[in-house]
Amino acid sequence: MLVMKAKDLLFEGSISSAYGIRSISWWLARVLLIEQRILDELSSSLFDLLQVSMGETLRHFGSLEQVTSYWGDELGNEEAADIVSTVHSEAGIMEQTYGRVDSCRLHLESAEVASGIQLSLTGVLGYRTVHQVEPKQQRLLVVERSSSDTGGTSSTMSPGIKTHDSTTAKNDWHEISEASDIHMTPVLLETNEKSEIGAQGNQNVAPLGAAPLKAVQQAVILARCLLIEISSRHDELQRWDMAPFIETIDSQPSSFFTLRCFCDLLRIRWEKTRTRTKQRALEMMEKLVEGLHNSLPGVAQRIPFCYVANIPTIPALRKEHGELLISCGLMGEAITIFESLELWDNLIYCYCLLEKRAAAVQLIKKRLSEMPNDPRLWLSKYGICLLFLVENGVHWVMLQMMIAVMTKAIEVSNNKSARAKRSLARSAYNRGDYETSKIMWEAALALNSLYPDGWFALGSAALKARDVDKALVGFTKAVQFDPENGEAWNNIACLHMIRKRSEEAFIAFNEALKFKRDSWQMWAQYSHVALDVGNVHKALEAVRMVLNITSGKATGKEIDADILERIMIEIEEQISRRPFKPPSVSDDTSLTTHNDSINNSEQRIAVGRSRETEQLVELLGKILQQIVKRVSRADIWGLYARWQKLKGDLAMCSEALLKQVRSYQYTIIAYVTQ
Repeated sequence: MLVMKAKDLLFEGSISSAYGIRSISWWLARVLLIEQRILDELSSSLFDLLQVSMGETLRHFGSLEQVTSYWGDELGNEEAADIVSTVHSEAGIMEQTYGRVDSCRLHLESAEVASGIQLSLTGVLGYRTVHQVEPKQQRLLVVERSSSDTGGTSSTMSPGIKTHDSTTAKNDWHEISEASDIHMTPVLLETNEKSEIGAQGNQNVAPLGAAPLKAVQQAVILARCLLIEISSRHDELQRWDMAPFIETIDSQPSSFFTLRCFCDLLRIRWEKTRTRTKQRALEMMEKLVEGLHNSLPGVAQRIPFCYVANIPTIPALRKEHGELLISCGLMGEAITIFESLELWDNLIYCYCLLEKRAAAVQLIKKRLSEMPNDPRLWLSKYGICLLFLVENGVHWVMLQMMIAVMTKAIEVSNNKSARAKRSLARSAYNRGDYETSKIMWEAALALNSLYPDGWFALGSAALKARDVDKALVGFTKAVQFDPENGEAWNNIACLHMIRKRSEEAFIAFNEALKFKRDSWQMWAQYSHVALDVGNVHKALEAVRMVLNITSGKATGKEIDADILERIMIEIEEQISRRPFKPPSVSDDTSLTTHNDSINNSEQRIAVGRSRETEQLVELLGKILQQIVKRVSRADIWGLYARWQKLKGDLAMCSEALLKQVRSYQYTIIAYVTQ
């Protein structure tokens, strides 16, 4: 608030006074971003303020010319470029915090260019484990630097600030690394030598890493890890995509304290997902938490690049430590951490895993007697009620108690607990009260519009309540926050189909099928919409995808004869509309020439349409041939006969019609028999 007030006072004065301290917008953006990190949930109000302040910062310091004109001769060599790179890196971190992938990528690319590096991935033979005999391909980050870049530590830091020596860090991690047979960084073979010796005792291996990188370049590389985190699926492959960036920083001879801690945290998050390195990740986490708790190094050593490195607050880091302890089965230590942080939900979870539910209930009662107006405690009590429902089945009395607990949480929070309203919304949805669920989701999103999956849940509740307009708003917001949400795109398309908006539905289905290509039901709906907009080829491709997906598990239900009938009619109409005009006869030579040119143009168009129609006929034939091998139905044989007639094969047409008649006869006999 003080920074915002100072900024307002400056801009109330003369233009020159504001011009003289333009960096205040940058500091305001940093303060707001730190405030967002402290909060448990994303804040839409902070996001709006960050957009304004970071936008002003980029307008003032977004290019090399702007930075040079502002500070002039006060800057040393390469300092202006480092400032530009830092500004764009911090802007990218801000966008990453709110899940804005495209904006984050653009800012990080600008930071990469400003820092004088170009990043790319390659493969090099090397050893990942101690006992590995044959070298395997290892992914390696290639850092290409501009000719003006001299490397070394960034010169933008004051002389009193020292870098963190990685040699010391490697000695600290040496004992930890011995607990696992997985190398911290892969041991690579030299590119000009071949070796048949294993990693142990090999004389032809080269250490990972090249010339030292500047601190700002290291920050850009680590920021790229965050971009990978929000732009790809959260699976094992995602961490391996981040690994080359982490290993590049690990191989650096020196780094600033904050960058080193951030790199270690990224490695911990990666290695805790692997069975062979989970123990090492736990030991590294303990070292990291202990190091951040120490008073050394001081503030002057910690603050450089703390705004670029997205390190969580110490309580958030300790919570992550506790969750890692739970995954390793160390419940006692985790309970101690959660108690000290007053994380009641996590504490209840630990007690439930230990089957000590009575202790969890007693703890909540004790805390409520001391702090009756703490909404978090009421929410924890709701968690216990929910656990009872899961274990013992739905009970009307317990449902009423849960509603009362959530209502109390909203009351003690002065109607400001978005989490309590979300819980009420979910409870109403689960018991079938969709209208109440929709209202509560609207109230919760009015308090915090950036909650993940909140808009999708609102759309689902509104759809169940038959509020098409509100459902469309909810799903549209959901894809704005997560463009890769295939279910939301599919729901948008279906809502547009209900509204008879085929063009909008066609666009939405195109997006949905990028992420849900294995859903034959979605392809079937897409075929209808494609035909509605006149795209027969897309409709046929969709029908073929349905057949390919259901191949080997077909029941006949996936074959839609109605869409095939519509496609057949459309193709027959195209064939019947083939234009044919005889050449004009005239005594006027100029008129004859003009008519000839028009006729030639029309004939070229007709030939193009004829070829397109022939392609559609061929594609339809392949689909029908695939279907008749799978099922024998009268409607399908009728379509097959019409296709043979289009091809001019009357003998095959007659045979298909005969099979259609026999199919009808079989159906009548089966009906009479029943």
